Amino acid sequence: MDQILFAIWKTVRPRQWLKNLAIFTPILFTGQLFNPQAFRVTTWAFIAFCLLSSSNYILNDILDAAKDRKHPFKKFRPIASGKISIPTATIILGACAVLGIYISKNLGHTFFIFAVAFLLLQYAYSLFLKHFSVIDILTITVAYILRVYAGEAASSFHISIWLAMAALSLALFLAIGKRRAELTLIQGYDGVVPRDTRESLLHYSEKLLDTYTAMFANSTFITYSFFTFLTKPETRGFFYQSYSQFIPDLPDRKWMMITIPFVLYGIMRYMQLIYEGKGESPEKILTSDKPLLTTVILWVGSVLLVVYGIGG
Repeated sequence: MDQILFAIWKTVRPRQWLKNLAIFTPILFTGQLFNPQAFRVTTWAFIAFCLLSSSNYILNDILDAAKDRKHPFKKFRPIASGKISIPTATIILGACAVLGIYISKNLGHTFFIFAVAFLLLQYAYSLFLKHFSVIDILTITVAYILRVYAGEAASSFHISIWLAMAALSLALFLAIGKRRAELTLIQGYDGVVPRDTRESLLHYSEKLLDTYTAMFANSTFITYSFFTFLTKPETRGFFYQSYSQFIPDLPDRKWMMITIPFVLYGIMRYMQLIYEGKGESPEKILTSDKPLLTTVILWVGSVLLVVYGIGG
């Protein structure tokens, strides 16, 4: 029984839920993270998207079971390895989808629309969009952006256009990095060809993916830098209110710029991991690579300090 529950737990891919933390972006950057009402609805939105995401991961594993058995790592997934039967997986898929939609419906009409759009896009990706080069990357990117704007719909707090552009660039960077790492990984195994694991990889050359990676690494850094410089703070933080005499008053209070070095290092570190063939799963890297995980923690800490401590 314990083995079956563990297999089910692996099948819903809880590590992938880290992607859904993007839903918290609006309340984090607008200074509303500690607003009880905003935090509560955003948390429910996060739970809903986790359920919807898991339903798609199960669908993907059902459809790709044969190909996953030829993959050096994916062959150990519960469905591909036979630990969970297709009928059982289908029941779990339906339960996750229904519960996710039910929660979404109770979070407002706009959020419900985002949730349904997200689910349909994810299913479309698993069914056919992932087989088309470029389209597969753009679909993954749109799914990331839908998470961010679903957070807006749930909380009613809005992010700046520059932060939205940074999120878009980052989503493209992560999606392309995923493909580049997949290609590097497959090339490192004798007897395994891209056609056997992901058809769209046939249309991606190393040079093309390297160009895409460099392009969106640059755009992520630039758009985020513009966000930190051009966005005006919405509130005065508690630290600023208490100790303002000790804080240099930069023009328009551009304190968010101190978070740029962490973003720059994070991009460079992730690119390094991509070319080592370790970037196939961004969420796995985030939880296993200590330098990158430390950088993310320091970045989050610096954002909290600026937004909620200093204020801008």
